[in-house]
Amino acid sequence: MFYDNLVIGLYFVLILAIGIVFSRMASKSTSDYFRGGGRMLWWMVGSTAFMAQFSAVTFTGAAGKAYNDGFAITAVYIGNCFAFFCAWKFFSYRFRQMRVDTPSQAIKRRFGSENELFFSWALIMLSFLNAGVWLNALGVFSSAVFESDIVITTIAIGLTVLFVSVLSGAWGVVASDFVQSLIVVLVSVACAVVALVKVGGPIKMINDFPGDFLMGPDMNYPILLIGTFILFLPKMIISMMNLNESFRFLNAKDSINARKASLMAMALTAMGIVLWFIPPWASASLYPDATAGYAELGSKAADAIYLEFARRAMPVGTVGLMMASLFAASMSSMDSALNKNAGIFVRSIYQPFLAKRNKQTDDKKLMTVSKLVSFVSGSIVIVTALYFSSLKELSIFELMISVSTMVQMPMMVPLMLGLVVKKTPSWAPWATIVVGLFVSWFIMNVFTAEVCGGLFGIESLTKREIADLNIILTIASHIFITSGFFWATSLFYKESKDKYKIETEHFFQDLETPVVASEDSEVDRQQRNKLGAIVMVMSAGIFLMALIPNPIWGRAIFIVCALLIFIFGFMLKRSAKNEISPSNPT
Repeated sequence: MFYDNLVIGLYFVLILAIGIVFSRMASKSTSDYFRGGGRMLWWMVGSTAFMAQFSAVTFTGAAGKAYNDGFAITAVYIGNCFAFFCAWKFFSYRFRQMRVDTPSQAIKRRFGSENELFFSWALIMLSFLNAGVWLNALGVFSSAVFESDIVITTIAIGLTVLFVSVLSGAWGVVASDFVQSLIVVLVSVACAVVALVKVGGPIKMINDFPGDFLMGPDMNYPILLIGTFILFLPKMIISMMNLNESFRFLNAKDSINARKASLMAMALTAMGIVLWFIPPWASASLYPDATAGYAELGSKAADAIYLEFARRAMPVGTVGLMMASLFAASMSSMDSALNKNAGIFVRSIYQPFLAKRNKQTDDKKLMTVSKLVSFVSGSIVIVTALYFSSLKELSIFELMISVSTMVQMPMMVPLMLGLVVKKTPSWAPWATIVVGLFVSWFIMNVFTAEVCGGLFGIESLTKREIADLNIILTIASHIFITSGFFWATSLFYKESKDKYKIETEHFFQDLETPVVASEDSEVDRQQRNKLGAIVMVMSAGIFLMALIPNPIWGRAIFIVCALLIFIFGFMLKRSAKNEISPSNPT
């Protein structure tokens, strides 16, 4: 445990150093603080797009689901991959071409100032729920690792995230996401390779999986798995490719970098679909008693399967590296949420409030307000996570899906469809949310899985089948009813009463107008130079892990990983050019 704690301690030093190194780049203006001034290169934007969708839930709740149910969990992540493909094809570069600093400003350009204010508050509240789920997942896992009090653990992690977000804004967030994505890939590949070797290869892993690998236990109706897979494709498009989630690509230097970023995020997600779940799949046959030591987690005991695999199968020190990747996963999602909240509040709530009172303030004061908002938001997220930790009856994965399908999806429907349905009345967005929340309530309390099963003569459903069928019913209802309602509002659109008609037309014109920036600039050089140096330092730390007492193969893993990361960092440093040209994207 000493070596694991040392690795985690050094990781936190690295993250804090990133915040300090990039703090100066975020101090020039609020645009720099919120989105890096729209000057980030594709590999930085791609890593943050990937990491923003990735959280500790993958290594905890989703891993527990894979350990218990087999292949079914991949439906969610295949949906993510498909959404990033759609981003490359249609969304990512259009998001960059909206020419805004925050998602709420995009909502104003599309739907008007009244909807901007409504969605600003609603999205801030939603981010508290999502970030609370992420932090809770990390707190549960960390408290099990260190055998510490979950309250203290959750607060400590939350405060660390707070530091990076408040100090360096979008630059620190995205830079740390890039470094953290390297850690996630490193741990994923190493654990997957060792798991396959120990279990005897992929075929043996599948054949030895307890029960049916494709269907898992307690699943008598394959149609439920097929339905879940099909519906998660449009569900993830709605959840990820909307005006609120556009923040992933607002940082990009130009339209081309935005498209490249979406391809990078898709490639990383596609790679992870299999790699992330090989260890829990292998553990199902290798360590059938793996969750017995985590009785204090109750029904969430399976969420600690990655930890148990690392303890039993990986070299000493890997638990610390894995915990670093878990911190990386959740911290990247949380700091992005806090940074986005600050931008939404300042641009769409605070500044309009001052304007109505004919008051002005300079950018320096707005920066101070932004940091204060980040701090307050982080504090609320910590409280939310502590509340979720008290819900012992829900697994982390079920908690994530519940928030995503029942609360988030109704809000995202108008924010996604608003990009393709041009003529809608001003009341369409909030009315669609009301309909969507009613649909969620109706599925939860009236047309439940049991009721639906009864209509088809199915009287006995397992707990897992009930959970999956509820997800199917909720997603399908939002796709057909909630989305259908938003489309139908176009029938009530009257151009003569649309006071935002001209602004909306300009918005859609900008969506189709590329943002073009010069190839190389001083900011490009700084990104490559600073991150290259940080990555090389990280590789040295991993190389030193070879000194930890381990079998030869364990030491070799650390040396190979360190060498690969060093080469990557060296190439970044070398690509930092001396000849620069001005870059002024809009």
